[in-house]
Amino acid sequence: MRRRERTKRANRTAAVLAVVLGGAGVTHLLRPRTYDRIVPEALPPRLTTLVSGVAELGIAAALALPGTRRAAGWAAAALFLAVFPANVKMARDLLDSPRSTRTMRLVSVLRLPLQAPLVVWAARVGRHGG
Repeated sequence: MRRRERTKRANRTAAVLAVVLGGAGVTHLLRPRTYDRIVPEALPPRLTTLVSGVAELGIAAALALPGTRRAAGWAAAALFLAVFPANVKMARDLLDSPRSTRTMRLVSVLRLPLQAPLVVWAARVGRHGG
């Protein structure tokens, strides 16, 4: 693949990751109660939700700028690792709740391994920048 094509592909990949993180950041700020529930008990729920939302928006913005894209890719990978305990808590809470449906339980558990491709994707952006 020629350098120009690789650069275009890296730019597209970073842009899609920026959209994903930007969307997540917006939902953290607009619907914080949804995320407050899955924050691990050792952390303050609302503050953690808001900080993670702002971090997602900041990383999304940095991914959009070629000069900060590599660092933002690595920051995104770290963020995806940092939020994994919240995803585990969500799955555990849904598995323990008599009010959750079978579908909710299944989706929450199947979602856990999807964090690995997100980390790999972000690290790839960090390595190749664009």
